[in-house]
Amino acid sequence: MKLSALSSTTRPGLREASHLKPGFIAALLHRLSGVALAVFLPMHFIALGTALSGANALDSFLAVTHSPLVKIAEWGLVSALAVHMALGLRVLAIEWFSFRGHTAGVVAGAIAAGLAVGLLFLLSGW
Repeated sequence: MKLSALSSTTRPGLREASHLKPGFIAALLHRLSGVALAVFLPMHFIALGTALSGANALDSFLAVTHSPLVKIAEWGLVSALAVHMALGLRVLAIEWFSFRGHTAGVVAGAIAAGLAVGLLFLLSGW
């Protein structure tokens, strides 16, 4: 028996399910933004470690942050943090208050809020 035939018989309806539903997109973005934050953590710890070596070491490390590429990466990081927080609040509302209505609007609002916070951060640093 083929694996594809086995998977379609054991989990009916999996192939018919649309992955473009707002709840799936929200869960995917929440996980991806969490991964982006986890990837950032080692760089944060390196920065903190250089601060322990003295002011000159920290200043030389922070001099790298003035390049446009790093500014764009910081914008992505702040946007990911804001999106992760907004979508996390959505999950809390679902769990605590059984709020399940208007999923598409809530997801769009969370993404818009995250990008707005990232844009404000980007504009304040240039």
